[in-house]
Amino acid sequence: MTLEITEGSNDTAAQIGQIETLINKKVDVLVVLPADGKALTQVGLKAMRAGIPVVNLDRIFNTPQAYRCWIGGDNYGMGLNAGHYIGEQLKDKPNARVVELAGLDNLELTQQRTQGFDDALKNYPNIKKVARQAADFTVESGQAKMAQLLQAQSKFDALWNHDDDQGVGALRAIEQAGRDDFLMVGGAGALSAFQAIEQDNGVLKATVLYPPTMAASAIDLARALGQGKGVGGLAEYEIPSSLTLYSAVVTKDNVDQYMSTGFQ
Repeated sequence: MTLEITEGSNDTAAQIGQIETLINKKVDVLVVLPADGKALTQVGLKAMRAGIPVVNLDRIFNTPQAYRCWIGGDNYGMGLNAGHYIGEQLKDKPNARVVELAGLDNLELTQQRTQGFDDALKNYPNIKKVARQAADFTVESGQAKMAQLLQAQSKFDALWNHDDDQGVGALRAIEQAGRDDFLMVGGAGALSAFQAIEQDNGVLKATVLYPPTMAASAIDLARALGQGKGVGGLAEYEIPSSLTLYSAVVTKDNVDQYMSTGFQ
């Protein structure tokens, strides 16, 4: 197998041009992580019509006709598992209070993460979500919005932060405020979060994965497609049409297992 990589970053036009070049080269399989799934749907369709199977990674195209297989994370499951973890930690505490540091509110994935979190908390009648603040998935916004939450909420028991990158800023704000009276759960799977969980000397006690390994799995699915194979361990001769990955909860008890997968 020969792997050719192009880097379009967040430039949709650049990505479209790169994919069209690869189509003209008549590659056997394409793996595409779109900057914008909707905007790249047409070029995905073009590849499929040219007989090139597409593995659509994470940000999904508008139609299944634009990909042979989609693989990505479970945003609702992230919120659900974060909520259940926090719920189990606080289930014996009367009148427990939690706050949420979300991502970008205009993104469906943020809404899904919040919905999963809220649904999980319904199982714990002793727990109330008392505040929610949306940040922008950046260190700077995480710090600013967390500072606002800390100022508005003098007492709470747990924080769920949707994203480990903005969590770096959130942890700065927490340290600057001198607060250590609650537990924090992150999201995604950054190496810095894993290291903090392993050290266990701060508020960050767990993070819920949006699996950082999914790109590697997409490449493996592409290899199977190119070689006409299925997925090892499954009886089918073909790979699935979609794979939704599980949002595992990483704590100090299992962080060693995930350390090598953390993104920087």
